Amino acid sequence: RRAFWAAPPAAAAAATPLAANAIRDYENVAYLGGSEIVDVNNANVRVYLKMPGLYPNVAGKIASNGPYKAVSDLYNIPGLSSAEKDLIKKYESRFVAKSPAADYVIDRINNGLYR
Repeated sequence: RRAFWAAPPAAAAAATPLAANAIRDYENVAYLGGSEIVDVNNANVRVYLKMPGLYPNVAGKIASNGPYKAVSDLYNIPGLSSAEKDLIKKYESRFVAKSPAADYVIDRINNGLYR
């Protein structure tokens, strides 16, 4: 009898889920399009609309060929013309290469926002 009544509390304790430690705030969210500086590893392709000449061609190449360890890696993108390299050079001071974050890398090319 004692074993019967002792089992339910033990089972209930084992079935109680543990607290999830989710990341609620991404510290680099400002670099995803909300400032003048753009993270080339995590920002969506549409962020480059703010920089005339980059969207859609150069922006697509940047978003498709990451991740980058440094901003200088942008010049090593295959198929980049000299004119496109000049455009990257023009805006280079506005780029930063943060560590890729899975929640944002997945949406670099298509974030599901349509007109």
